[in-house]
Amino acid sequence: MKELLLKRKGRFILYVLACFLPVVDTLLRNFSFALIIGSIEKGQMDYFVKVFALAIFFAVLGILLFILSRFMRISFMRDTILDVRIQAFDKILKHSYKNFSKKSKDVYISNLINDINVFEQHFFHKLLNVIYFGGQYTASLIILLFLDYKFALSLFVVSIVLFFFSKSFEKKTVKLQEEVSENNEKFTTNIANTFNGLEILKLNNIEDKFLGSTLKAVDKVERKKLHYTVFTEGQRNLTNFLGFVIFVGILIYSISSILNGASFAKTALMLQLSNGCVWPIVQLFPFLNELRASNTIYNKITKNDEDTSSSIVKEKNFEFNSEIRVEGLKFNYDGKEIFKGASFNIEKGKKYLLKGESGSGKSTLIKLLSMVVDDYEGSITMDGVNYREIKEESLNNNVSFVYQDVFLFEDTIANNITLFKDIPEEKILKAAEGAGLIEFLNEKKLGLQETLMENGKNLSGGQRQRISIARAIVKNASILFVDEGTSSLNEELGRAVEDTILSLDSTVIAISHRYYKGITEKYDYVLEVKNGLVTQYKSQDYFSMEVLAL
Repeated sequence: MKELLLKRKGRFILYVLACFLPVVDTLLRNFSFALIIGSIEKGQMDYFVKVFALAIFFAVLGILLFILSRFMRISFMRDTILDVRIQAFDKILKHSYKNFSKKSKDVYISNLINDINVFEQHFFHKLLNVIYFGGQYTASLIILLFLDYKFALSLFVVSIVLFFFSKSFEKKTVKLQEEVSENNEKFTTNIANTFNGLEILKLNNIEDKFLGSTLKAVDKVERKKLHYTVFTEGQRNLTNFLGFVIFVGILIYSISSILNGASFAKTALMLQLSNGCVWPIVQLFPFLNELRASNTIYNKITKNDEDTSSSIVKEKNFEFNSEIRVEGLKFNYDGKEIFKGASFNIEKGKKYLLKGESGSGKSTLIKLLSMVVDDYEGSITMDGVNYREIKEESLNNNVSFVYQDVFLFEDTIANNITLFKDIPEEKILKAAEGAGLIEFLNEKKLGLQETLMENGKNLSGGQRQRISIARAIVKNASILFVDEGTSSLNEELGRAVEDTILSLDSTVIAISHRYYKGITEKYDYVLEVKNGLVTQYKSQDYFSMEVLAL
């Protein structure tokens, strides 16, 4: 938080000064009130008129100070909130795939929307009040020290007692704010799940059931918000009550001072300044607790929480010239043993087909080979280099993926192929030709500059897959991972896409349950995943065995 506020040090100093301007206004009003009381005691009309005119001047000056304070604060607040949004988004984008996958995407959406909105609504309001009340307390106490130092020291001791009383509420305040944030995440996830499955809900007439669960989620969020509000207002009311008790004591002291001969003006000023000590300190400590709660939210959405405990430093660049060697691979997931000592090799430029029953670990193997998952036992090396020593960024620059579900951006075809990288159009067209997209592009008025609808809704399954293949070609990926890339396509399109994949120069590691006669045999090897082990066959031998088994 300190780094955030001091990023624009000069403007932050101006912001703090702007928060102090209302303190000047308050002190001027206190002096005006004391002077008016003194003029009444003096009993001279001319003096009263002058004092009254001065009070009006101070009142107008107070309005101008408020406007000036607002203008001095607003730009700093706007830019700081923008920084928080950028930091929160940057944190998510810089997550490793492994860490990003630990949470639902909807949790990140909740962090970017709900948590930032809560921070925006609360933080600067609390910070303004902390600076204002802190400034008013400090200024009033200093002036009181000159008027009656014993009385001022007594108020200082009382403020310390109030501090420790309010401190007892801090942990609970922070915890309740965290619970509100967590329930916002759950609510956002619930809403997203409902919208994602809305078609199924309507076709099966079960909207009411999900409406009920959504209402429960809304109720839970609102209850947590209510609990937080009740608690924070409760502590504020308790401290207000203590402030009232203290003020009664101050009032008694003031009356006794007048009875002992003190002037009305001095007593009125001390009474006003005492108010400036007691009530600000009463308000200050609950605001401090809420400010700390806002700081917790800020740290949650912006601070890096990646696990950096690994002793292995990733400092090697991706270099694949010969083979990937897997030896004694062991991997568990949710207590289930997926691999128990698997060993095999991947040769550069060869095409590998992963076969095995559903749930045998084929997709997991792709995640291990693409370094998406790295908490395995055994050894995976690339040309003798430990996989865990290879920089993720370097590896990601040299591998590409074709999935069953291809995500497309609501942008041009060119940007969807290049993924927004600056690549010459000739190279993009060559990649499109290699992926069999030329006929499709010729049908489009703007060609590569044609804009796709949200997630490519205006494309067929085959066209989507071909754009995905074009991405791999234009990237010149050394390794291409394919996970059921043709499963949703018809026979003709599936054959064409599979043939295109197998014609690439890249090393291909693919999962496919589809068999295309005359095409599938083009794989060099089949890796059969079974009982936690991986057995390697030449494709001709494997498919010959399958024919014999039939």
